[in-house]
Amino acid sequence: MSGTGVGAGGPRARRLFIGGEWTEPDHGHYEVVNPATEEVVGLAPEASGAQVHAAAAAAREAFAGWSRTKPEERAAILERAAAVLRRDADTYTALARAESGATTGTARGMQVAVAVARFQRYAKGALEPVEEAIPPQINDAGPMGRAGIIGALAVRRPVGVVTCITSYNNPWANPAGKVAPALAMGNTVVVKPAPQDPLSVYGMAAALEEAGVPPGVVNVVSGTDPAVGEAAVAAPDVDMVSFTGSTAVGQRIGEVCGRTMKRQLMELGGKGAAIVFDDVGEDGLAAAVAGIGTTFSFYSGQICTAPTRVIAQRGIYDRLVERLAAYAGHLKAKVGDPAAEGTVVGPVISATHRDRIEGYVEAGRKGGARLVAGGERPALTRGFYVAPTLLADCTPDMRVVREEIFGPVVVVVPFDADGPENAEDTAVALADDSDYGLIDYVFSGDVARGFRVAGRLRAGGVGVNTIGRNMEAPFGGFKRSGVGRDVGSYALHAYSELQSIVWPGGSG
Repeated sequence: MSGTGVGAGGPRARRLFIGGEWTEPDHGHYEVVNPATEEVVGLAPEASGAQVHAAAAAAREAFAGWSRTKPEERAAILERAAAVLRRDADTYTALARAESGATTGTARGMQVAVAVARFQRYAKGALEPVEEAIPPQINDAGPMGRAGIIGALAVRRPVGVVTCITSYNNPWANPAGKVAPALAMGNTVVVKPAPQDPLSVYGMAAALEEAGVPPGVVNVVSGTDPAVGEAAVAAPDVDMVSFTGSTAVGQRIGEVCGRTMKRQLMELGGKGAAIVFDDVGEDGLAAAVAGIGTTFSFYSGQICTAPTRVIAQRGIYDRLVERLAAYAGHLKAKVGDPAAEGTVVGPVISATHRDRIEGYVEAGRKGGARLVAGGERPALTRGFYVAPTLLADCTPDMRVVREEIFGPVVVVVPFDADGPENAEDTAVALADDSDYGLIDYVFSGDVARGFRVAGRLRAGGVGVNTIGRNMEAPFGGFKRSGVGRDVGSYALHAYSELQSIVWPGGSG
């Protein structure tokens, strides 16, 4: 794995991947820190703006050839890349765990394994039809010509050079979900990984290199300086930006893209509402608690789809809070080193982020929320840990209810209703009282009610009595949670432009 290995004497300094070459960075290296142990995992390259522009230029040069490559050849390369990742899954699982703080099970099953699955999925996606026949149109004679039948075809074409800016919470699945469909459609890419855990992305680049991807088709540049990301967005050779991250950064990227009409795919923040009606029943209550409780454990709450904002009808409120408190209390003993067997809750990504989360919890407490569970820093000598935390008796105006905390913190807002219709109206109003609209959830013993309420929610996705995902369903947000949709075939559409082709079918 050229440019990505770890030497016997300690972490090896990685190199940038530009134009098919592993390139020394102009600005040296920076340390990537294990959030569980605070030890150095490796040394990541700090690119210069000129090197980012060189990466974009290499992608531009490679685009003509790659976009004309037969779909079968693109599919074969993606399939081979999946095979390389599968072969080296143990090594990459350890790397993902070390630099992201994910537990072993999460790093293996939800990071590396999902990356493998996405390369396999888009190997098949490269073979999906790109043409859609349009019914012929009969035109009368006129200024545009003689009467006749005009045939038409809509064809999806690659956008061009795509900058992929990835998130820190999943350094395998998130980049794979951008790179694989972009390549399948015939685009070339410049990948700018999150500065906290870029080493996995260099591993992915090495796998693609081994799989035979041509020089310049995939380029990876990293750095802690915001100028690196800014150059990756603003580079004149870039046609599209695919970004996963905060709404604030997404807005700035959108402003830059708007200057030259670059295409955008934005997966931004979330504050998922989980509506729990009092008709939920015992099994439904258990499902709601288990689903909401994933906020405490899955990526330690560092996931935009988490059901962090619970909107509970008064009739079920006390029981729900009690069950969630017990769930958080049970997990308290399972906070620790993600490499250790039995650990369920690992660290958050950095000390700065830990302090930010703790600040939100304290602000909630001072603002009148009732601290039911957590709130204290786990008694561990090293690492950036936050205890699973539950805040009850919250009101819609509180910062902890309105802002994305991105940690193992759940807030619960009670609501009253004097009838079924009023309950639905009130719950929907509370859920939609947010700048975000990524994924919401509805828990009810009445499935018809669940679907009825889902249809009213301003969210890109709604789970009815589940937090599960269908990985062919479109993924993206309403409002400030994003622009565009990906996942499944929708990702292929996102990384393509529609071209119309028309021709005369006959005249008279």
